Amino acid sequence: MTVQLPSGEGMPALGMGTWMMAEDFARRAEEVTALRTGLDLGLSLIDTAEMYGGGAAESLVGEAVAGRRDEVFLVSKVLPGNASATGTVRACEASLRRLGTDRLDLYLLHWRGHHPLAATLEGFAALVEAGKIRHWGVSNLDLADMRELTALPGHCQTNQILYNLTRRGPEHDLLPWHAEAGIPVMAYSPVEQGRLLGSPALASVARRHDATPAQIALAWVLRLPHVNAIPKAGTADHVRDNARARDLTLTSEDLAELDRAFPPPDGPTPLAML
Repeated sequence: MTVQLPSGEGMPALGMGTWMMAEDFARRAEEVTALRTGLDLGLSLIDTAEMYGGGAAESLVGEAVAGRRDEVFLVSKVLPGNASATGTVRACEASLRRLGTDRLDLYLLHWRGHHPLAATLEGFAALVEAGKIRHWGVSNLDLADMRELTALPGHCQTNQILYNLTRRGPEHDLLPWHAEAGIPVMAYSPVEQGRLLGSPALASVARRHDATPAQIALAWVLRLPHVNAIPKAGTADHVRDNARARDLTLTSEDLAELDRAFPPPDGPTPLAML
């Protein structure tokens, strides 16, 4: 399963996030194994950020992908405070050192800060020119931000946002805009950090598919062709469970039941962040 970027390249529809990983050294070997298991299963998109653990998550990812870099679609993010034209370049170079690689496949502005978008894009362009990133995108930008961004020179490849069954606000205007613009959306926290898993509706749908509620929640996000998902999983078993979501196709009955339990928005909703 892939999601097509504006560049024409396919990006894995289901990947692995690393937020809140590398925060307990006692779990490091387990987390490295989880990421390597994901690569074995074809979950080749790994998302991280300089913010996660103050760079520790990037170092963890670097350890996990050592010797396998060419298998990975590697994503990291620059903090908005670093996202001036020159600061973006410096931050990326520091991320590359921690990751132990010479390039990122996708580099994102983590959220919008005080630096003008044009300055950040200047930094992205310099990094593309130097071969240090292949593509760039953004995260946590709402519709007004995206309209402003796409009026500037360059080609945004994705917008990473909070999207799951309990965070459906983007469906009112942001997701339709992305679909029309041909810019995919990357959904973080697609299971709402596990808080969705007690839902009776998810359990009901899961029983029909001989699946788990988490797999149904992921399949729901993946139902849209221009949306991919990056759940975090700190163990190999959890990664294996997530991978099975790729094999699920939700029926109209399933979707109707989930709509009743988690109604879609009936008007504009501010973009949420975690």
